[in-house]
Amino acid sequence: MRMVDIIDKKRNKQELTDAEIQFFVDGVVSGEIPDYQTSALLMAIFFNNMTDHERSTLTLDMMNSGDHLDLSGIPGIKVDKHSTGGVGDKVSLPLAAMVAAIGIPVPMISGRGLGHTGGTLDKLEAIPGFKVEIGEQDFIDQVKQEKLAIIGATGNIAPADKKIYALRDVTDTVDSIPLIASSIMSKKIASGTDALVIDVKTGSGAFMKTLSESEELAHALVEIGKGVGMKCMALISDMNQPLGNKVGNTLEIEETLDLLKGNGPQDLLNLVLTLGSYMVVLGQKAETVEEARKMLEATIADGSALDRFKAMIIAQGGDSSVIDDYSVMPHAQFKIELPAKQDGYLAQLSADEVGIASMKLGGGREKADDQLDYGVGIELHKKVGDKVKKGESLLTIHADSSDVAEVQEMLYNCIKIADEAKPYQMIYEVIE
Repeated sequence: MRMVDIIDKKRNKQELTDAEIQFFVDGVVSGEIPDYQTSALLMAIFFNNMTDHERSTLTLDMMNSGDHLDLSGIPGIKVDKHSTGGVGDKVSLPLAAMVAAIGIPVPMISGRGLGHTGGTLDKLEAIPGFKVEIGEQDFIDQVKQEKLAIIGATGNIAPADKKIYALRDVTDTVDSIPLIASSIMSKKIASGTDALVIDVKTGSGAFMKTLSESEELAHALVEIGKGVGMKCMALISDMNQPLGNKVGNTLEIEETLDLLKGNGPQDLLNLVLTLGSYMVVLGQKAETVEEARKMLEATIADGSALDRFKAMIIAQGGDSSVIDDYSVMPHAQFKIELPAKQDGYLAQLSADEVGIASMKLGGGREKADDQLDYGVGIELHKKVGDKVKKGESLLTIHADSSDVAEVQEMLYNCIKIADEAKPYQMIYEVIE
């Protein structure tokens, strides 16, 4: 079997056999298939898609490319959450702490930023000392004791995905349903979790730009989960504008802590409570999502969710003084306002362009090996539907250079002010 023949077959829109997919995954893990051939097949898949059978085979082969975590020693139903990625999407951070505070184990294996989207691990590393790479037994022990841990995939969990994940980012093959589905589900199945809630984003800042594409991905993910006996559901949420008010690694940790203290933005809080409610029901701590929502709200009111987040920081080597003192994290040197050019209502604030602007400031990666500037980012003062006055600041650019003309122009180009505008709908559909 030759890799060039497999590339040719998929390029010509033919279905790959189980043996050919296994050959590809084995070659990625062993290093026998060079990056340029892996990238070529990823591009062929991007353009020509995969059948349901190919998707399932690729997922299971990627899952079986490494170890399976055995979480059976952790009491209770283990529940995880995954997002397909967005701008300002720090949902996993407060959500995991709130669900854990109810007593549900949350063993979360997360990823880094892809393109204009932020990564949960990158955000956590803005906290001095925080370790996202810990051993499997330490991970299990921490979930047993603290009810939560958020780490990167270990070298032995879906190692094929690690390499493919990085190459997708730099070859512009991120927004491919079979590649997204196999990446997410291979890690989640191998991580040993019992139940999974998936937040599929839709809109300008999502990998799936249209509702129909998002629905296709959501159904693909749920079907793969059901096929291996996992309790799995998905919802489709809006990503036409950034989620919350802050974009950037340090800034998003600040907003996470604000939310856990009861001061978070309403759109972020609503999404966290909705996703969390399904996690609590799947974890069998509540019979209805309405009951679960009240339980989650109580974890903010009584401080138990903030306590869980602090316990996780300490357990993973981070500086827990960040809870009360945000200055221990890196911050940008300059704050530059972007004033409105006219009166009206904010009608558009394109999430993808805001994400790219943050990336250009140094808050994201254009290449896989780019170093992040944790302190930079964008702080929003207006969201779609809000009234705006000429000269009023729409947002603040947090930068380490005072010369941000390119970023300012990019942001003005993605903003529209009109005579009227309505807020976006947050949640479009639930797939159970």
